[in-house]
Amino acid sequence: MSRPHLASVVEDRWNRALGGLLTRAGWQPRIVGYAGYGGADFVRVLARVVLDRPPERSGRSNELRRGWRNFLTAEVGGAEVTITVAGESFVVTTDRSGIVDARLPRAGLAPGWHQVDLAVDGAQPGTADVVVVADDEDFGIVSDIDDTVITTWLPRLLLATYNTFVLAEEARKPVDGMAELYAALLADRPGAPTVYVSTGPWNAALALTRFLAHHGFPRGPLLLTDWGPTNTGWFRSGREHKLACLRGLATDFPAISWVLVGDDGQRDPVIYAEFAREHPERVRAIALRELSMGEQVLAHGTPTEMREDPAWHGRPEVRGADGHELADRLRDLG
Repeated sequence: MSRPHLASVVEDRWNRALGGLLTRAGWQPRIVGYAGYGGADFVRVLARVVLDRPPERSGRSNELRRGWRNFLTAEVGGAEVTITVAGESFVVTTDRSGIVDARLPRAGLAPGWHQVDLAVDGAQPGTADVVVVADDEDFGIVSDIDDTVITTWLPRLLLATYNTFVLAEEARKPVDGMAELYAALLADRPGAPTVYVSTGPWNAALALTRFLAHHGFPRGPLLLTDWGPTNTGWFRSGREHKLACLRGLATDFPAISWVLVGDDGQRDPVIYAEFAREHPERVRAIALRELSMGEQVLAHGTPTEMREDPAWHGRPEVRGADGHELADRLRDLG
């Protein structure tokens, strides 16, 4: 087994020192449940254990904060979490970032949304939602978040930092027509899953979930990532994160052919094309929001969009400035 990267060693020592300091200052463990999903014989439960200020000392509800307040936590690595699914309990351990990502037996859950119970020593009990997808479901949506459904203009460092750490949740803006697009795609498919895949941090998950619900986007799991070092390097690869999520969905739901929705301001065209070449039967269509020339310059420093030839990956592809244009072009595809 290879030795962990220096970056992860440094971060782990910092987290242990910070955790001890915050515990002595009265901070308490809190378990945060995220939306997961399930299939024919499994459920994937997502959660995180963090140290957080007690709500009565924070001066503001933990459920409604400005962006930067979502980051005033410290993860608890190595915590034992008991997950109870349909009366059956399982004990799992958080990773070094405090994340629970547990694949458990389905325990006879019917298709639809369910709650599982979460417990960790020293914290109030919590819950996490999971959506179980029917065995015969053959349609689904995978959606990027930044610049696809919400106008954050990532990865522009200064604006991205402002949007994440300063801007209040209620001031963020949805991309025009995207919620209506998803509603139209799902109108005749009430059991089809929508999965949001982003390189955004888990700290923002609850705020993003509230944003999506407030603006009429379909309910669905968020597959996010953890900022900071890994066991192999100083930085995480957003491209590899998204590809791993797509490949996992292809394995978990072998009957579903996905509509992949993203934008041309980051790496979505390249990532989606690579996945389509690997799993053409798992891609129904690719829909990409086109950024304006100004947005392209701010997004990656050039007015040239990151275009992939649709013939190269062999699956239908449409582009449009917003959800209304994408809906029209997908409708033309039938």
